[in-house]
Amino acid sequence: MAKEKVVYICKNCSYQSSSYLGKCPECGAWGAFEELITSNSPTTKVPSKNREHKYPLPISKVEYSESTRLNLQDVELNRVLGGGLVLGSVVLIGGEPGIGKSTLLLQVALHIKDKTILYVSGEESIEQIKLRQLRMQDTSDTCFVLAETNIESIIASAEEVKPSVIIIDSIQTMTTHEVESFAGSITQVRACTDKLIEFAKVNNIPILLVGHITKDGSLAGPKILEHMVDTVLQFEGDKNYGYRILRSIKNRFGSTNEVGIYEMTSFGLQCVENPSKVLMSQREEDLSGVSICATLEGKRPILIETQALVSPTYYSSAQRVSNGFDLRRMNMLLAVLEKKAGVKVSNKDVFLNIAGGIKVNDPAIDLSIVASIISSHQDSPIDKKFCFAAEVGLSGEIRPVPFIERRINEASAMGFTKIFISKYNRDSLREFSNIEPVYLASINDLVEKIIN
Repeated sequence: MAKEKVVYICKNCSYQSSSYLGKCPECGAWGAFEELITSNSPTTKVPSKNREHKYPLPISKVEYSESTRLNLQDVELNRVLGGGLVLGSVVLIGGEPGIGKSTLLLQVALHIKDKTILYVSGEESIEQIKLRQLRMQDTSDTCFVLAETNIESIIASAEEVKPSVIIIDSIQTMTTHEVESFAGSITQVRACTDKLIEFAKVNNIPILLVGHITKDGSLAGPKILEHMVDTVLQFEGDKNYGYRILRSIKNRFGSTNEVGIYEMTSFGLQCVENPSKVLMSQREEDLSGVSICATLEGKRPILIETQALVSPTYYSSAQRVSNGFDLRRMNMLLAVLEKKAGVKVSNKDVFLNIAGGIKVNDPAIDLSIVASIISSHQDSPIDKKFCFAAEVGLSGEIRPVPFIERRINEASAMGFTKIFISKYNRDSLREFSNIEPVYLASINDLVEKIIN
């Protein structure tokens, strides 16, 4: 009889311990250990003489051809994947509950009319999937649906249907008979993913996996899951707003600098061809506390509206609220404003909002945020034809940002007449006919040029 052994595995980094630990000594995560029962029975090894011996080749003699990609009939998803879905690849898509992961993948299954798609759901019945399909007002005779959680049954069904693409929603609901553990555990997720990867590579069939996320926004399950798959995509956005961003975190077959932008409608997710137009509010008059920033999402220039409200505080300490931007960085910019530009905001409440529910990490938004705060503090509007793109340093200097010409071209295309940038970008720029670059050295220059 094989003797059972109990070990504890960290679900973040797969560190193993013979006893339960509150904090992982490898990655520092708290409460991340899960119990795993293993067997000490010896495994049968294949004698080395029966294995096929492979000789190493010089890299110059290795034959290579461009990977065949499948068009998913979705402009944004194709862009993020690097031009389409590579045959035999495994893609993991994560995101918050209700953000639209299942909607996105069902749309993909319905839009590909000339290929057989197998959509497997471990969370919904086929009737629920049918209701979503009716809501999208789209149909397909080549999309097959299956409500199943057992990997062996799913693979058997795939061998019968012979699909061109398999969609698994979600990997945390899948189980295999080879592992005695509950669904969603470290061992089940890893074992099920391993079987799906093997099936994808052997049969050259791409597989799209939906993954849950934890409360801190990282993908649930063992960290090794992200290393096993070929591509990891993150679907994010505010559920109270209609816009969603699809980011590439890892991509073995393309760049991780591309993003896809969608709008959630009553008929499903719609690709946003011109995000700058929809993310800026349509206003006829100049308003204080509002400015426009030329940001980059991946390689894509997007104009985003920043809104600030500065008002006297009625509390013992001033409030600081930020939506869509790092609060700590906003506090840093406020300190720079007070120290270097003499804008007294220590006794003022400051509220910051990025319009459209978009989260922005691009440093180029610093100048736009500073301009919005100054405008609201002085109650003086900024010309609605002005745009901003620069980073603000701790000493108040205006620092350059990369790909400035892309930002200027996007601002020019949207009808802006002036864009405020760092003076250190001057040497790398050509002449522009429809927009005037305004070069700044410090935030003191900004105060003088934007306040009417």
